[in-house]
Amino acid sequence: MSAALLNGKELAAKKREAMKKEVSALIKGGTTPGLAVILVGDNQASQTYVRSKQKSCEQIGIHSVLIKLPEETTEETLLTEIDRLNEDPTIDGILVQLPLPPQIQERAVIEKITPSKDVDGFHPVNIGKMMTKDKTFLPCTPYGIVEMLKEADITIGGKHVVVIGRSNIVGKPVGQLLLNEDATVTYCHSRTNDLATFTKQADILIVAIGKAKFIKASDVKEGAVVIDVGMNREDGKLCGDVDFEEVKEVASHLTPVPGGVGPMTITMLLENTIQSAKDRT
Repeated sequence: MSAALLNGKELAAKKREAMKKEVSALIKGGTTPGLAVILVGDNQASQTYVRSKQKSCEQIGIHSVLIKLPEETTEETLLTEIDRLNEDPTIDGILVQLPLPPQIQERAVIEKITPSKDVDGFHPVNIGKMMTKDKTFLPCTPYGIVEMLKEADITIGGKHVVVIGRSNIVGKPVGQLLLNEDATVTYCHSRTNDLATFTKQADILIVAIGKAKFIKASDVKEGAVVIDVGMNREDGKLCGDVDFEEVKEVASHLTPVPGGVGPMTITMLLENTIQSAKDRT
């Protein structure tokens, strides 16, 4: 047995083709979706992510604006810039690239973005709406994971989902979204005792801990669906939190790294930006 690949790259490409048509129709109707990205400092990884987001916007017709601010930017200056974008009628989504320099509080920045332009889905108002299943912007990586499972016709309702990781960006929200889809959800993390006891019970195992090849075949139930959110470098090569070569022999479905969850994250950011533009019309 070898696991079927959950190919995020292919699904992202398919979704983006549909988005191109949607954006084209919006523009013809007089509404051009707009995304503003703020980059503070010179973090190389952040610069790479931002370039990728801008290129993706360009490909489907979304107007994107990049605001670069120096490393020494004060919190007050950044919050003033966000206020300006909150009021700008041509901007539907505001994204502040994380991480931020130490003098700027992440929470203050997230809370400053108006919820109707919070296309990252991190504002407490939007997180609250997600919890109660109200219409809102969903965090992009968890949103992408749910879309991948649905596209592959993987049953979520009634299944036992085990999430390893409890970050506000992936772990917590992905568990909540799958709970909203009627799964039974268990969260595990660095303080969980006897982790394998839980992972071996999972029908769907989601791994987001940032440790290269941490999950082995012996940690996975035969026939489980395994979603690897990790992005690590080992011997100069990208790899996930799951030992792909081992786990593919026991899992029914598995995401590769790269080409799995990653491409879906930016795709769902574009989806949220288009939705924001539609809400404005």
